[in-house]
Amino acid sequence: MKRAVLLYNAAAGKGKIEKNVDRIVEIFRQADYDMQPLPIRFGANPFDWCGEIDLAVIAGGDGTINYVVNAMMQRNLSVNIGVIPAGTANDFAGALGMSNNILRAARQIAEGEVELIDCGKAEQMGSGELIYFVNIFSFGIFTTTSQRTPEELKHRIGKMAYVVAAFKELRNIHGIPLTITTDSEAFYYPTLLGLVFNGETAGRMPLARKSSLRDGVFDCIFLQKRSPVVSAGDMLLYMIGIKTRAVKYLRTSQLTLVTPMDEQTDVDGQRGGQFPLRLNCLHGALKVVCPKEESIWQRKK
Repeated sequence: MKRAVLLYNAAAGKGKIEKNVDRIVEIFRQADYDMQPLPIRFGANPFDWCGEIDLAVIAGGDGTINYVVNAMMQRNLSVNIGVIPAGTANDFAGALGMSNNILRAARQIAEGEVELIDCGKAEQMGSGELIYFVNIFSFGIFTTTSQRTPEELKHRIGKMAYVVAAFKELRNIHGIPLTITTDSEAFYYPTLLGLVFNGETAGRMPLARKSSLRDGVFDCIFLQKRSPVVSAGDMLLYMIGIKTRAVKYLRTSQLTLVTPMDEQTDVDGQRGGQFPLRLNCLHGALKVVCPKEESIWQRKK
């Protein structure tokens, strides 16, 4: 019998994971897994208590997945992982094709196939500190909103909690003098917003239309700093598919970001590193159990 662990965030999804732990374990038992349920204690490495395992199933939102992946990388582990979406946005799980129904998602993992999935790495130049991300690295206006959004508000009104928190940040709009170096170019760009996608969506908004978790490159969007109204219009035009010179889009496997400002960054809704930063797309670094080919309707059941 194969050994698995269920690493779950008891606070995610209004506690629905904790209420269904026994049912999830039973699904994996029927698939010949001996599964140990283990609630995540943030601040501790969950792999310190797992022992030898064949599969780690992560139940929570993007921030929970980020926490577990970073814990795994810190231990230099190569473990198959599965994702049960139980957060607010669930961008990474959505890109994998996981069902929004947690029991259906558990069955997708129990019956799924391992695929090699890209992972982002952010290196804080100077200190050498490493932070990994599965979906998105971001900075600038609104990008640290998720860090400041109260859990209680997310549980009460869902994704609208981010909108409420974002409005409070309008008074802090400022440009970031940024030097960007990619695989093929280096340039200066006064930036209001920077998004580096490993995944496909941010808050389930499909901003990186060409992005893939399996292509070995980041899809990057940089919004040029202009007046707040004009910049908002530039981003809106981009979102509906109209090109504007005030939005810089590029694809690269690595990039360096340098600014003299002490600017906060975000990885998957969690606190990121400090500038200057070097970002690398680690092609196929994660072994993720993905759903077998099936219809979109089946995935959403």
